[in-house]
Amino acid sequence: MILPGYMQSIKGANDRLNIALIGAHGRASQLYHHINTENIVAICDVHADKMSLAAAEFPGAKRYTDWRKCLEQKDIDAVFICTPDHHHAFINIWAMNRGLHVFCEKPLADSVEEAREVRKTYLANRNKLATQHGTQRHAHENFARVSELVRNGAIGELKVVQAWGSRTHNEKGYRPSEGPPPPTIDWEQWIGPVRMHPYNSGYFSAERPGSNCLNWNMFLDFGAWQIGDMGAHTMDLAWQAIDADLPITIEATGDSWNPEVAPSDHHATFTFPATNWRGEITLEWFQGTLKPEIPHSALDITRIGHGVMFRGTKGTLIADFTSRILIPDREGADMTYYNAPDKNMVAPEFGNFWAQWINACKGDPMKTTCNFDYAGRMIETLYLGLAAHQSGKKLHYDSSEGRVTNDPIANDFLRKEYRSGWVLNG
Repeated sequence: MILPGYMQSIKGANDRLNIALIGAHGRASQLYHHINTENIVAICDVHADKMSLAAAEFPGAKRYTDWRKCLEQKDIDAVFICTPDHHHAFINIWAMNRGLHVFCEKPLADSVEEAREVRKTYLANRNKLATQHGTQRHAHENFARVSELVRNGAIGELKVVQAWGSRTHNEKGYRPSEGPPPPTIDWEQWIGPVRMHPYNSGYFSAERPGSNCLNWNMFLDFGAWQIGDMGAHTMDLAWQAIDADLPITIEATGDSWNPEVAPSDHHATFTFPATNWRGEITLEWFQGTLKPEIPHSALDITRIGHGVMFRGTKGTLIADFTSRILIPDREGADMTYYNAPDKNMVAPEFGNFWAQWINACKGDPMKTTCNFDYAGRMIETLYLGLAAHQSGKKLHYDSSEGRVTNDPIANDFLRKEYRSGWVLNG
């Protein structure tokens, strides 16, 4: 009998984790210094040249091009995932099914169905597996301060939340064939579970490590453009504050739907039911050239590339990742209604985002802030916006079943097609 990773060895605080690094260079290379206190026992990459660079950093690690074979290595405790987006849900689920802790770069999934499966698998294992979603900006002090202002009534009763990201793209369709891939790239494994597309070197033309996603994540088989990229970071700033589960209605507008490429301009509107501290709210995501209306003529939010605006009955709070502006701009906004927290009630300093996950792997697995329950609901919501954009209708959503109730055709937009032989929950 083969025991899952979490039962093979219970790690103490001074023990080292055995980590498999899947997607071993590029974005991963920017994070080596956060995990090099642990044992990197396996590295996996489809690009031989990048594999060599990772191997120079971790010479004792076993090498793989197929992450499925990598997960068979018996001494692994945890996986660290920095692959293209269309692999994320597969590796997350397969790893958790094998009893492995998981850190995954955003997004944790690339469809509504995938996000639900990742979250479901995590919830079945949350008492024994530590997970962390790669929205590392969450560690900025500003995230806690924004949440405290909103929840303690600095803008009165919360009504509307509007988040935006300003990146754009001009792609119209998948890149054309350039002939066979070079022998240094395993194109079959890069494509992985999604439909086969011809090789093009443009998918690998990053100018700096960590930016290569901007060469492929607008193509719908590989990603969802900013919904799965900076949208995940920006929405996290809102998500921390609004205490949301899943939306009940979704509608979206923007660029004409293109079956190959995610929209550059995209505006999604979500309705969330009331909680025990706030009423029903509307959450909006603006992308590309689209922006919310400004609350005051003196403000120029076009200078905030990625931001969130919280609108209440007494004022407006505008924030980016590291700063915030409070505008008490309604009648009676004298701030006497604001319940400022005592100093001992203010959220403490977060600390190192990656260390939080490593410590949770060795101790209490539930002590990560961006676990796959929290992040899974956020990613599911963002991808529901993409489904509504494709549908062109206002969708009513049954979150308990993961089903659109007023447009059966839209349920097809919640999932992806996979190639024969690839199983999401394996």
